[in-house]
Amino acid sequence: MENPSFLHPQYESLSRAEIEALQTERLQKTLQQCMKSPFYRKRFEENHISPRDIRSLGDMSKIPFTTKQDLRDNYPFGLSTVPLSEVVRLHSSSGTTGKPTVILHTKRDIEQWADAVARCLYMVGLRPGDVFQNTSGYGMFTGGLGFQYGAERLGLLTVPAAAGNTKRQIKFITDFGTTAIHAIPSYAGRLYEVMSEMGIDPRRDTRLKTLVIGAEPHSEEQRRRIETMLGVKAYNSFGMSEMCGPGVAFECPEQNGMHIWEDYYIVEIVDPVTLEPVPDGEVGELVLTTVNREAMPLLRYRTRDLTRILPGDCPCGRHHKRLDRMKGRSDDMMILKGVNIFPIQIETILMQFPELGNEYLITLTNEDANDLMTVEVELKEFSDDYPKLQALTKEITRQLKDEILVTPQVRLVPKGSIPVTDGKAVRVRDLRKTLI
Repeated sequence: MENPSFLHPQYESLSRAEIEALQTERLQKTLQQCMKSPFYRKRFEENHISPRDIRSLGDMSKIPFTTKQDLRDNYPFGLSTVPLSEVVRLHSSSGTTGKPTVILHTKRDIEQWADAVARCLYMVGLRPGDVFQNTSGYGMFTGGLGFQYGAERLGLLTVPAAAGNTKRQIKFITDFGTTAIHAIPSYAGRLYEVMSEMGIDPRRDTRLKTLVIGAEPHSEEQRRRIETMLGVKAYNSFGMSEMCGPGVAFECPEQNGMHIWEDYYIVEIVDPVTLEPVPDGEVGELVLTTVNREAMPLLRYRTRDLTRILPGDCPCGRHHKRLDRMKGRSDDMMILKGVNIFPIQIETILMQFPELGNEYLITLTNEDANDLMTVEVELKEFSDDYPKLQALTKEITRQLKDEILVTPQVRLVPKGSIPVTDGKAVRVRDLRKTLI
Protein backbone atom coordinates (compact mmCIF):
# COMPACT_ATOMS: atom_id res chain seq x y z
CA MET A 1 0.00 0.00 0.00
CA GLU A 2 2.52 2.60 -1.15
CA ASN A 3 1.50 6.26 -1.39
CA PRO A 4 -2.27 5.76 -0.97
CA SER A 5 -4.16 8.55 -2.66
CA PHE A 6 -6.15 9.56 0.41
CA LEU A 7 -2.93 10.57 2.18
CA HIS A 8 -2.36 13.26 -0.47
CA PRO A 9 1.40 12.59 -0.85
CA GLN A 10 1.64 15.49 -3.28
CA TYR A 11 1.19 17.88 -0.35
CA GLU A 12 4.00 16.28 1.65
CA SER A 13 6.54 16.86 -1.11
CA LEU A 14 5.77 20.52 -1.83
CA SER A 15 8.62 23.02 -2.01
CA ARG A 16 8.56 26.08 0.25
CA ALA A 17 7.31 28.24 -2.65
CA GLU A 18 4.55 25.73 -3.42
CA ILE A 19 3.54 25.49 0.23
CA GLU A 20 3.21 29.27 0.55
CA ALA A 21 1.27 29.54 -2.72
CA LEU A 22 -1.17 26.88 -1.50
CA GLN A 23 -1.49 28.59 1.88
CA THR A 24 -2.24 31.93 0.24
CA GLU A 25 -4.94 30.37 -1.94
CA ARG A 26 -6.54 28.54 0.98
CA LEU A 27 -6.28 31.56 3.27
CA GLN A 28 -8.36 33.61 0.81
CA LYS A 29 -11.08 30.95 0.85
CA THR A 30 -10.89 30.68 4.64
CA LEU A 31 -11.34 34.44 5.06
CA GLN A 32 -14.47 34.36 2.94
CA GLN A 33 -15.73 31.42 4.98
CA CYS A 34 -15.03 33.29 8.24
CA MET A 35 -17.25 36.14 7.12
CA LYS A 36 -20.20 33.75 7.54
CA SER A 37 -19.46 33.78 11.28
CA PRO A 38 -21.11 36.54 13.37
CA PHE A 39 -17.98 36.68 15.52
CA TYR A 40 -15.50 37.26 12.69
CA ARG A 41 -17.77 39.68 10.80
CA LYS A 42 -17.97 41.83 13.92
CA ARG A 43 -14.25 41.46 14.71
CA PHE A 44 -13.24 42.58 11.20
CA GLU A 45 -15.67 45.50 11.27
CA GLU A 46 -14.35 46.65 14.66
CA ASN A 47 -10.80 46.63 13.29
CA HIS A 48 -11.80 48.31 10.00
CA ILE A 49 -10.45 45.53 7.80
CA SER A 50 -11.92 43.22 5.19
CA PRO A 51 -10.73 39.98 3.55
CA ARG A 52 -9.64 42.08 0.56
CA ASP A 53 -6.94 43.64 2.77
CA ILE A 54 -5.25 40.27 3.22
CA ARG A 55 -3.58 39.66 -0.12
CA SER A 56 -0.55 37.63 0.97
CA LEU A 57 0.93 35.81 3.94
CA GLY A 58 2.80 39.01 4.71
CA ASP A 59 -0.54 40.63 5.53
CA MET A 60 -1.33 38.14 8.31
CA SER A 61 -0.39 40.66 10.99
CA LYS A 62 -3.42 42.75 9.99
CA ILE A 63 -5.73 40.00 11.27
CA PRO A 64 -6.63 40.25 14.98
CA PHE A 65 -5.73 37.31 17.22
CA THR A 66 -8.36 34.79 18.29
CA THR A 67 -8.18 33.50 21.88
CA LYS A 68 -9.70 30.77 23.99
CA GLN A 69 -11.68 33.49 25.75
CA ASP A 70 -13.26 34.40 22.40
CA LEU A 71 -14.50 30.81 22.10
CA ARG A 72 -15.89 30.92 25.63
CA ASP A 73 -17.55 34.30 25.12
CA ASN A 74 -19.29 32.99 22.00
CA TYR A 75 -20.27 29.61 23.44
CA PRO A 76 -21.63 27.44 22.01
CA PHE A 77 -21.99 28.16 18.28
CA GLY A 78 -21.01 31.81 17.79
CA LEU A 79 -17.97 30.97 15.62
CA SER A 80 -19.81 28.56 13.35
CA THR A 81 -19.58 29.33 9.63
CA VAL A 82 -22.06 26.70 8.42
CA PRO A 83 -25.65 25.83 9.37
CA LEU A 84 -25.84 23.34 12.23
CA SER A 85 -27.59 20.97 9.83
CA GLU A 86 -24.19 20.54 8.13
CA VAL A 87 -22.32 19.82 11.39
CA VAL A 88 -21.83 16.13 12.15
CA ARG A 89 -19.80 16.30 15.37
CA LEU A 90 -18.67 18.66 18.09
CA HIS A 91 -15.92 18.34 20.66
CA SER A 92 -15.88 20.37 23.85
CA SER A 93 -13.50 21.11 26.68
CA SER A 94 -14.56 20.28 30.21
CA GLY A 95 -15.09 23.92 31.15
CA THR A 96 -13.71 23.37 34.66
CA THR A 97 -12.19 26.87 34.72
CA GLY A 98 -15.11 28.67 33.09
CA LYS A 99 -17.36 28.16 30.10
CA PRO A 100 -16.30 25.23 27.92
CA THR A 101 -15.01 25.71 24.41
CA VAL A 102 -16.78 24.03 21.50
CA ILE A 103 -15.28 23.00 18.17
CA LEU A 104 -17.56 22.01 15.27
CA HIS A 105 -16.85 19.65 12.36
CA THR A 106 -18.55 18.96 9.05
CA LYS A 107 -18.25 15.57 7.37
CA ARG A 108 -15.44 16.93 5.22
CA ASP A 109 -13.65 18.30 8.32
CA ILE A 110 -13.71 14.83 9.89
CA GLU A 111 -12.40 13.25 6.69
CA GLN A 112 -9.57 15.77 6.39
CA TRP A 113 -8.70 15.25 10.06
CA ALA A 114 -8.53 11.47 9.54
CA ASP A 115 -6.28 12.02 6.51
CA ALA A 116 -3.91 14.18 8.57
CA VAL A 117 -3.60 11.60 11.36
CA ALA A 118 -3.17 8.77 8.82
CA ARG A 119 -0.43 10.79 7.14
CA CYS A 120 1.38 11.08 10.48
CA LEU A 121 1.18 7.36 11.24
CA TYR A 122 2.19 6.41 7.70
CA MET A 123 5.20 8.74 7.93
CA VAL A 124 6.67 6.75 10.84
CA GLY A 125 6.27 3.43 9.07
CA LEU A 126 2.90 2.05 10.18
CA ARG A 127 1.11 -0.03 7.57
CA PRO A 128 -1.88 -2.39 7.28
CA GLY A 129 -0.99 -5.41 9.37
CA ASP A 130 0.10 -3.27 12.31
CA VAL A 131 -2.01 -3.35 15.47
CA PHE A 132 -2.59 0.13 16.90
CA GLN A 133 -3.68 0.45 20.54
CA ASN A 134 -5.07 3.80 21.68
CA THR A 135 -4.94 4.58 25.41
CA SER A 136 -6.60 7.99 25.06
CA GLY A 137 -10.04 8.69 26.43
CA TYR A 138 -12.88 8.60 23.91
CA GLY A 139 -15.70 11.12 23.86
CA MET A 140 -15.21 14.86 24.08
CA PHE A 141 -11.41 14.44 24.32
CA THR A 142 -10.09 14.47 20.75
CA GLY A 143 -7.19 12.07 21.29
CA GLY A 144 -9.48 9.04 21.26
CA LEU A 145 -11.57 9.52 18.13
CA GLY A 146 -8.82 11.48 16.35
CA PHE A 147 -6.35 8.60 16.40
CA GLN A 148 -9.13 6.05 15.94
CA TYR A 149 -10.29 7.56 12.65
CA GLY A 150 -6.74 8.13 11.41
CA ALA A 151 -5.60 4.60 12.21
CA GLU A 152 -8.69 3.14 10.55
CA ARG A 153 -8.15 5.34 7.51
CA LEU A 154 -4.66 3.90 7.19
CA GLY A 155 -6.04 0.37 7.45
CA LEU A 156 -4.55 -0.59 10.82
CA LEU A 157 -6.17 -3.08 13.17
CA THR A 158 -7.27 -0.74 15.95
CA VAL A 159 -7.65 -1.48 19.65
CA PRO A 160 -9.77 1.32 21.18
CA ALA A 161 -8.62 0.50 24.71
CA ALA A 162 -9.33 4.02 26.02
CA ALA A 163 -7.76 5.31 29.23
CA GLY A 164 -7.01 3.48 32.45
CA ASN A 165 -6.93 -0.12 33.71
CA THR A 166 -3.23 -0.66 33.10
CA LYS A 167 -3.25 -4.44 33.56
CA ARG A 168 -5.99 -4.72 30.94
CA GLN A 169 -3.94 -2.51 28.60
CA ILE A 170 -1.00 -4.87 29.03
CA LYS A 171 -3.18 -7.94 28.40
CA PHE A 172 -4.36 -6.35 25.15
CA ILE A 173 -0.76 -5.61 24.16
CA THR A 174 0.34 -9.21 24.70
CA ASP A 175 -2.82 -11.00 23.51
CA PHE A 176 -3.49 -8.91 20.38
CA GLY A 177 0.13 -8.50 19.31
CA THR A 178 0.00 -4.71 19.55
CA THR A 179 2.82 -3.16 17.49
CA ALA A 180 2.03 0.53 18.00
CA ILE A 181 0.53 2.37 20.94
CA HIS A 182 -0.54 5.93 21.66
CA ALA A 183 0.01 7.13 25.24
CA ILE A 184 1.01 10.26 27.10
CA PRO A 185 4.66 10.13 28.30
CA SER A 186 3.88 9.71 32.00
CA TYR A 187 1.51 6.82 31.25
CA ALA A 188 4.10 5.11 29.05
CA GLY A 189 6.34 5.02 32.11
CA ARG A 190 3.48 3.61 34.16
CA LEU A 191 2.93 0.83 31.60
CA TYR A 192 6.56 -0.22 31.96
CA GLU A 193 6.41 -0.21 35.76
CA VAL A 194 3.35 -2.48 35.80
CA MET A 195 4.86 -4.75 33.16
CA SER A 196 7.91 -5.14 35.36
CA GLU A 197 5.72 -5.98 38.36
CA MET A 198 3.96 -8.62 36.23
CA GLY A 199 7.25 -10.13 35.07
CA ILE A 200 6.73 -8.99 31.47
CA ASP A 201 9.71 -7.82 29.43
CA PRO A 202 8.31 -5.57 26.67
CA ARG A 203 11.31 -6.28 24.43
CA ARG A 204 10.94 -10.05 24.76
CA ASP A 205 7.27 -10.59 25.46
CA THR A 206 5.54 -8.05 23.18
CA ARG A 207 5.62 -6.95 19.55
CA LEU A 208 5.72 -3.25 20.40
CA LYS A 209 7.85 -1.20 18.01
CA THR A 210 6.23 2.26 17.78
CA LEU A 211 5.00 4.65 20.46
CA VAL A 212 3.17 7.91 19.77
CA ILE A 213 3.51 10.37 22.64
CA GLY A 214 2.10 13.84 23.22
CA ALA A 215 -0.47 15.82 25.22
CA GLU A 216 1.96 16.80 28.00
CA PRO A 217 5.39 18.48 27.85
CA HIS A 218 8.31 16.10 28.18
CA SER A 219 12.05 16.27 27.83
CA GLU A 220 14.28 14.50 25.32
CA GLU A 221 15.75 12.61 28.27
CA GLN A 222 12.34 11.25 29.21
CA ARG A 223 11.65 10.24 25.59
CA ARG A 224 14.93 8.29 25.38
CA ARG A 225 14.27 6.64 28.73
CA ILE A 226 10.83 5.49 27.53
CA GLU A 227 12.34 4.13 24.31
CA THR A 228 14.90 2.12 26.29
CA MET A 229 12.31 0.77 28.74
CA LEU A 230 9.74 -0.34 26.16
CA GLY A 231 12.07 -1.15 23.28
CA VAL A 232 10.28 1.21 20.87
CA LYS A 233 10.83 4.30 18.79
CA ALA A 234 8.82 7.10 20.38
CA TYR A 235 7.55 9.87 18.11
CA ASN A 236 6.42 13.25 19.40
CA SER A 237 2.95 14.37 18.38
CA PHE A 238 1.22 17.73 18.72
CA GLY A 239 -2.46 18.49 18.47
CA MET A 240 -5.16 20.51 20.17
CA SER A 241 -8.93 20.39 20.01
CA GLU A 242 -9.20 23.94 18.68
CA MET A 243 -7.21 22.89 15.60
CA CYS A 244 -9.11 19.55 15.34
CA GLY A 245 -7.10 17.37 17.70
CA PRO A 246 -4.10 15.10 16.99
CA GLY A 247 -2.51 15.33 13.57
CA VAL A 248 -1.45 18.98 13.62
CA ALA A 249 2.29 18.22 13.77
CA PHE A 250 4.28 15.00 14.00
CA GLU A 251 7.86 13.79 13.99
CA CYS A 252 9.26 11.93 11.02
CA PRO A 253 11.72 9.03 11.50
CA GLU A 254 14.55 11.57 11.86
CA GLN A 255 13.07 12.55 15.26
CA ASN A 256 14.38 16.10 14.98
CA GLY A 257 11.26 18.22 15.27
CA MET A 258 7.58 17.86 14.40
CA HIS A 259 6.56 18.67 10.84
CA ILE A 260 3.50 20.91 10.99
CA TRP A 261 1.23 20.26 8.04
CA GLU A 262 1.20 23.63 6.35
CA ASP A 263 -1.45 22.63 3.83
CA TYR A 264 -3.74 22.66 6.91
CA TYR A 265 -2.22 25.44 9.03
CA ILE A 266 -0.32 28.71 8.84
CA VAL A 267 2.16 28.84 11.71
CA GLU A 268 3.54 31.89 13.52
CA ILE A 269 5.72 32.22 16.61
CA VAL A 270 5.25 35.46 18.56
CA ASP A 271 6.59 36.99 21.73
CA PRO A 272 3.87 36.18 24.32
CA VAL A 273 4.18 39.67 25.82
CA THR A 274 4.64 41.99 22.84
CA LEU A 275 2.85 39.67 20.36
CA GLU A 276 5.47 40.57 17.78
CA PRO A 277 6.94 37.79 15.59
CA VAL A 278 10.21 36.22 16.70
CA PRO A 279 12.92 34.82 14.37
CA ASP A 280 13.09 31.12 13.52
CA GLY A 281 14.96 29.33 16.28
CA GLU A 282 13.71 31.61 19.05
CA VAL A 283 11.13 30.35 21.57
CA GLY A 284 7.76 32.08 21.65
CA GLU A 285 4.03 31.41 21.65
CA LEU A 286 2.61 29.27 18.87
CA VAL A 287 -0.12 30.97 16.81
CA LEU A 288 -2.06 28.92 14.26
CA THR A 289 -4.50 29.72 11.45
CA THR A 290 -6.59 26.92 9.94
CA VAL A 291 -6.83 26.93 6.14
CA ASN A 292 -8.57 23.61 5.50
CA ARG A 293 -11.68 23.68 7.67
CA GLU A 294 -15.35 24.30 6.87
CA ALA A 295 -17.40 24.42 10.07
CA MET A 296 -15.24 26.55 12.33
CA PRO A 297 -12.04 28.00 10.90
CA LEU A 298 -9.88 29.96 13.35
CA LEU A 299 -7.68 32.92 12.46
CA ARG A 300 -4.41 33.55 14.29
CA TYR A 301 -5.39 31.45 17.29
CA ARG A 302 -3.16 31.98 20.32
CA THR A 303 -2.43 28.46 21.55
CA ARG A 304 -0.46 29.54 24.68
CA ASP A 305 1.99 26.72 23.84
CA LEU A 306 5.65 27.72 23.86
CA THR A 307 7.92 26.33 21.16
CA ARG A 308 10.12 27.44 18.27
CA ILE A 309 10.48 26.81 14.56
CA LEU A 310 13.62 24.77 13.94
CA PRO A 311 15.76 26.44 11.27
CA GLY A 312 17.00 24.55 8.23
CA ASP A 313 15.75 21.58 6.25
CA CYS A 314 14.97 18.10 7.53
CA PRO A 315 17.00 15.22 6.04
CA CYS A 316 13.72 13.41 5.33
CA GLY A 317 13.16 15.78 2.40
CA ARG A 318 9.90 17.37 3.61
CA HIS A 319 9.81 21.15 3.51
CA HIS A 320 6.96 21.66 5.98
CA LYS A 321 8.28 23.69 8.91
CA ARG A 322 9.36 21.80 12.01
CA LEU A 323 8.26 22.67 15.53
CA ASP A 324 10.48 21.89 18.47
CA ARG A 325 8.94 19.91 21.34
CA MET A 326 6.61 22.02 23.45
CA LYS A 327 8.46 23.78 26.26
CA GLY A 328 5.21 24.14 28.19
CA ARG A 329 2.45 26.71 28.17
CA SER A 330 2.84 30.39 28.88
CA ASP A 331 0.43 29.93 31.78
CA ASP A 332 2.48 26.95 33.14
CA MET A 333 5.48 29.15 33.80
CA MET A 334 6.50 29.42 37.47
CA ILE A 335 7.95 32.68 38.73
CA LEU A 336 10.17 32.13 41.76
CA LYS A 337 12.21 34.97 43.23
CA GLY A 338 11.83 36.82 39.95
CA VAL A 339 13.09 33.89 37.85
CA ASN A 340 10.95 32.33 35.10
CA ILE A 341 11.01 28.53 35.40
CA PHE A 342 9.27 25.77 33.43
CA PRO A 343 8.70 22.25 34.80
CA ILE A 344 10.39 20.72 31.77
CA GLN A 345 13.68 22.36 32.78
CA ILE A 346 13.58 20.44 36.04
CA GLU A 347 12.57 17.20 34.33
CA THR A 348 15.49 17.47 31.91
CA ILE A 349 17.92 17.43 34.85
CA LEU A 350 16.16 14.69 36.81
CA MET A 351 15.97 12.28 33.86
CA GLN A 352 19.77 12.36 33.53
CA PHE A 353 20.17 10.44 36.79
CA PRO A 354 19.77 6.66 36.32
CA GLU A 355 19.10 6.25 40.06
CA LEU A 356 15.81 8.16 39.73
CA GLY A 357 12.40 6.91 38.62
CA ASN A 358 9.91 8.66 36.33
CA GLU A 359 7.72 10.43 38.88
CA TYR A 360 8.43 13.80 40.44
CA LEU A 361 6.48 16.63 42.05
CA ILE A 362 7.38 20.30 42.37
CA THR A 363 5.83 22.13 45.33
CA LEU A 364 5.97 25.90 45.73
CA THR A 365 5.40 27.44 49.15
CA ASN A 366 5.91 30.77 50.83
CA GLU A 367 7.49 31.17 54.27
CA ASP A 368 8.14 34.54 55.86
CA ALA A 369 7.55 36.27 52.49
CA ASN A 370 10.15 34.01 50.90
CA ASP A 371 9.23 31.73 47.98
CA LEU A 372 10.52 28.17 48.32
CA MET A 373 10.65 25.24 45.90
CA THR A 374 10.67 21.58 46.93
CA VAL A 375 11.37 18.88 44.35
CA GLU A 376 10.30 15.38 45.37
CA VAL A 377 11.51 12.64 43.06
CA GLU A 378 11.14 8.89 43.34
CA LEU A 379 14.12 6.58 43.52
CA LYS A 380 14.15 3.80 40.94
CA GLU A 381 15.10 1.25 43.59
CA PHE A 382 15.10 1.18 47.39
CA SER A 383 18.35 2.20 49.04
CA ASP A 384 19.40 2.67 52.65
CA ASP A 385 22.90 3.82 51.73
CA TYR A 386 22.62 7.20 53.44
CA PRO A 387 26.00 8.65 52.35
CA LYS A 388 25.26 7.72 48.73
CA LEU A 389 21.76 9.23 48.88
CA GLN A 390 23.13 12.38 50.50
CA ALA A 391 25.72 12.76 47.73
CA LEU A 392 23.06 12.15 45.06
CA THR A 393 20.76 14.77 46.61
CA LYS A 394 23.60 17.27 46.69
CA GLU A 395 24.50 16.69 43.03
CA ILE A 396 20.85 16.95 41.87
CA THR A 397 20.48 20.20 43.81
CA ARG A 398 23.65 21.61 42.24
CA GLN A 399 22.59 20.80 38.71
CA LEU A 400 19.08 22.17 39.27
CA LYS A 401 20.50 25.42 40.63
CA ASP A 402 22.77 25.74 37.57
CA GLU A 403 19.73 25.27 35.30
CA ILE A 404 17.01 27.32 37.02
CA LEU A 405 19.18 29.79 39.02
CA VAL A 406 17.23 28.98 42.20
CA THR A 407 18.25 26.50 44.89
CA PRO A 408 15.44 24.00 45.50
CA GLN A 409 15.07 21.58 48.37
CA VAL A 410 15.43 18.10 46.87
CA ARG A 411 13.81 15.11 48.53
CA LEU A 412 14.43 11.56 47.34
CA VAL A 413 11.39 9.41 48.12
CA PRO A 414 10.65 5.69 47.74
CA LYS A 415 9.07 4.39 44.57
CA GLY A 416 5.28 4.70 44.71
CA SER A 417 5.31 7.71 47.03
CA ILE A 418 4.07 10.20 44.45
CA PRO A 419 0.43 9.69 43.38
CA VAL A 420 -0.11 8.89 39.69
CA THR A 421 -3.23 9.19 37.57
CA ASP A 422 -4.31 7.78 34.22
CA GLY A 423 -4.57 11.31 32.84
CA LYS A 424 -1.93 13.99 32.47
CA ALA A 425 0.65 13.92 35.23
CA VAL A 426 0.43 16.58 37.95
CA ARG A 427 3.93 18.01 38.15
CA VAL A 428 3.43 21.25 40.08
CA ARG A 429 1.59 22.18 43.29
CA ASP A 430 1.64 25.92 43.89
CA LEU A 431 0.53 26.27 47.48
CA ARG A 432 1.32 29.98 47.43
CA LYS A 433 -2.04 30.56 45.71
CA THR A 434 -3.89 29.45 48.83
CA LEU A 435 -2.19 31.91 51.14
CA ILE A 436 -4.24 34.82 52.50
